[in-house]
Order: sequence, then C-alpha cells, then structure tokens
Amino acid sequence: MNTKFKTWLEILLVSSKLGLTSFGGPVAHLGYFREEYVKKRKWLDDRAYADLVALCQFLPGPASSQVGLSIGLMRGGIFGSFLSWFGFTMPSVILLVLFAVLFQNGNVQEAGWLMGLKIVAVAVVAQAVMGMGKSLAPDRPRIAVAVLTASGALFFPSAWGQIGLIAAAAVFGYLFYRKEEVPEVPPLLISVRKKTAAASLAVFAALLLFLPVMRYAFPGIYMALFDVFFRVGSIVFGGGHVVLPMLEREVVPPGWVTDEAFLAGYGAAQAVPGPLFTLSSYLGAVVSGLPGALVATAAMFLPSFLLVIGVLPFWSTIRRKRGVQAALMGVNASVVGILLAALYDPVFTSAIHSAGAFALALSSFALLVYWKLPPWAVVLFSIVMGSIMQPAGLL
Repeated sequence: MNTKFKTWLEILLVSSKLGLTSFGGPVAHLGYFREEYVKKRKWLDDRAYADLVALCQFLPGPASSQVGLSIGLMRGGIFGSFLSWFGFTMPSVILLVLFAVLFQNGNVQEAGWLMGLKIVAVAVVAQAVMGMGKSLAPDRPRIAVAVLTASGALFFPSAWGQIGLIAAAAVFGYLFYRKEEVPEVPPLLISVRKKTAAASLAVFAALLLFLPVMRYAFPGIYMALFDVFFRVGSIVFGGGHVVLPMLEREVVPPGWVTDEAFLAGYGAAQAVPGPLFTLSSYLGAVVSGLPGALVATAAMFLPSFLLVIGVLPFWSTIRRKRGVQAALMGVNASVVGILLAALYDPVFTSAIHSAGAFALALSSFALLVYWKLPPWAVVLFSIVMGSIMQPAGLL
C-alpha cells in the first residue's frame, strides 16, 4: 500500500469517526476537531489550528466543515480535502435523508437522548475553551481581548458582529505586538498551486454570477435546487443556525416544503452528528427524493470547497509575515473569546434548564478532562443518562 493511499485512508477513517460522534453544532465540532487532530494525532499545532479557525470565521459557509476541509487539504491534497468532507458529512446526510423518508413529521425536540446530546456539547466546548485559552491567551492583554470579545459577541451576536470583533482584535494585536519578537511559525503544508487556487476562486465567482441565468435558461427542479443551495452556501455567514432563516425563505414560500416539514427537518438536523448544513440533504429529499438530496447537498457544500482551495494557499504565505503574525496573536485570542461566548449562548442556554442537566454536564466535563475518556464514550454516556433522566423529570 503506497504512502499516499494510506494517508487518504487515514483521513477518511478519522473524519468518519468524527462524523459519527461530533454532536452539538459547529462550536462543539471545533472542540472535537481539536481533540482529534491537534492533541491526539498532532497533524497541526494549536496555533495553526487557531489560524485556520480564524480564517474560516471570515469565509461564508459552515466554519467547522471548512476547518475539516482545510486540514484534509493540508494532509492529503485536494482529494484528501474531499475525503475529509465526505467522512465528516455523510453520516449526517444519510440519517437526514432517512428522516425525510420515514419521519418527516416526527417530533424529536424533547427526546431524552437528544437532551443528552445537547448537554454533552457543554462539556466538549468547555474543554476546548480551557485548552485553547491556555495556549492562545497566555498573558493579560490577550486574556483581556478574549474577555472583551466574548462580551461583545454576547451583545452583538450576528455574524457581522463576530467579524467586526475579530477585525478589532487583529488591529489590537498588530499595534500591541508588532514590535515584539514573534516566534517563527511553521508553514501550512499546502500542495495546491496558486494558479489552481486562483482558478478555484474564478469558478466560485462564475457560478455565483451565472447560475441564476442558467436556471432561467434551463428551467427544471434540479437546476433550481442547485441555484438556491449554491447561493445560500455562498453568502451565509455565521454558521448553521444563520442558514435556517435563509433556507426557509427559499423553500417554503415557493411551496417546495411546508412549514411543518421544514421544522421537522430542523429538529432532525439538531439530533444527528455532523454539520447543520446537511439540513440541505433533508430538504432536497423532501422536494425530489434521493436525486434532490444529492443535488442540494453538493450545491450547499461546493462553495466551501472552492473557497478553501482558493484561499488557503495564499493564506499559508500571508500568515508568516511579521505584521500578520502580530495581528494573529490578537485574532487567536478573540477566537477563544468567541468560543467562550458560544459556550454560554447557545450551547449552555439551550441545554441546561435544571440542576440535573448541570450535574450531567459537570460529569461529562470531568470524564473528558480528568478521566481522559474519548469524546465518543462521553457522548454515549450522556445519551444513556439523558434517556434515563428525562422520563424521571430530572432534565
């Protein structure tokens, strides 16, 4: 077995494990990714990981999926990027297509196992905040940046608010640290040529501009689906929860999907592992069965592929410059702050409504941090405990 094939197989297996166990939404996913890729496998260090997270916060689309795509690209080239996406996304796609077929009008919002999944996300995100805070906000100025960013993110929770806070932290980092010695950072190992990157960005721009024209010239449900989901995947900032109102406006008024079916899909998407953007798979299946699911899924995630392949090679060079490194010292601290704010809202506020829920979150955190159990085992523990505690009225 040659080295490249072994690398690709490893990427697929690791991302598939994450796709089967990463519950709790995009912020929790970043915690799972850090545990697997940074701490366990050491494919990159905390600093490079935070740089990727910061970059993906600026790009439209699903940030956690884009971080996974980026790590796959670094590890195994363009095909490695695809395998990373495939492994992480397909479990969710399959489950949501099954939901569309079998449980379109089912209500899973208050199931005990779902409550357990929401609660374990609190522990996963808290672990990520603690670990990243130690390495990315080690001094008082950067702790202040993290705290101020967290406060700002809570008061201005929009995607544009987050981008503004990250930009302000970059300015602070540049002004405060530009005269200090900054450690040399290893390059992000990107095998994609800059010509290929530029071509990827050109394809992205061309599709965004001309898909509406093609939809008009070649009317049909699949072209319409591709146009809608590509456009939404191209322009939405702020992650999965922000995409919901945009998708609702695109699929409910035309009569493709009813309000009830849309809300059922949202509940299902919350209940499965992987990216919330796979709601597109459910909606595509409701509209036009399995072919519709495949078209909607491909269109929703294609912008992320094109943007990551187009931007990352340039970012790999830019991030090594002294001034950029100083700015990134502020940006990385702000990423800790954004994660800290998300730990409270929506992760904590949507999961902890009782003393029992808080006790289960504390237990899960202790198992992760002090007993060093793998995340999948803690997820399973929380599912079982949620299923037991919810009927007893403890959650």
